[in-house]
Amino acid sequence: MTRSRPPWPLIPLAAIGGLLLVLPFAALLIRVPWSDLGSILRQPIVTDALRLSVVSATAATLVSLVLGVPLAWILARTVLPGASIARAVVLLPMVLPPVVGGAALLFAFGRRGVIGEPLYESSGFLLPYSLWGVVVANTFVAMPFLIATVESSLRSADLRYEEAATTLGAGRWTVFRRITLPHAAPAIVTGSVLCFARALGEFGATVTFAGNLQGRTQTMPLAVFLALESNREAALALSVLLVVVSLAVIIPLRDRWLGT
Repeated sequence: MTRSRPPWPLIPLAAIGGLLLVLPFAALLIRVPWSDLGSILRQPIVTDALRLSVVSATAATLVSLVLGVPLAWILARTVLPGASIARAVVLLPMVLPPVVGGAALLFAFGRRGVIGEPLYESSGFLLPYSLWGVVVANTFVAMPFLIATVESSLRSADLRYEEAATTLGAGRWTVFRRITLPHAAPAIVTGSVLCFARALGEFGATVTFAGNLQGRTQTMPLAVFLALESNREAALALSVLLVVVSLAVIIPLRDRWLGT
């Protein structure tokens, strides 16, 4: 693509847009107490939140891989009645306010929920206000990112290799395992990274469904929200950690998104 000078009205608008996005991060970095950052990061509120965030986001990503890749294949390769509606529902958590998602999870899996009540009465197992509740909330909001990425890859894949393998006698499971998955591997990796990043930064559904209990359900975004009222330095440290993780996700994926 050839480079050209932009029309002059675009320059000030682009500058204002850039400043609007950059200035908050610059202000965050200016306020961070860099000399005390090491000791702040060792505070229990930080270490507990970091541990819970990494564990829950990793678990949510693994669950999303196990459930999301098959679902993406079904959406991409099969003709089902109401497929467009099913796809819209599957991707709905991407645009749904997270608090609404948390409320929906409560009505489904809470102690008085449609599924949660019989589950609790039969086994005593309760999802809300537990680490498993955090994982479920993270999976609910993050898995659609994996599904959307993998489905797009499967839809655009060249089917001749799969058709050739079928002609040579390979079964459907063998074709999926030996042909489809390797070809979709880059999209699966991209979707997994996006899923992990989304789960790591989840707030609304988690606080609504799992609560904000330090050492039990308080992830890094929840700890930032709480620390803003009582421990500004911890809030700044956690915010910087989340910014670093987000940049670590965005920068490697930039070329894939832009095709450069």
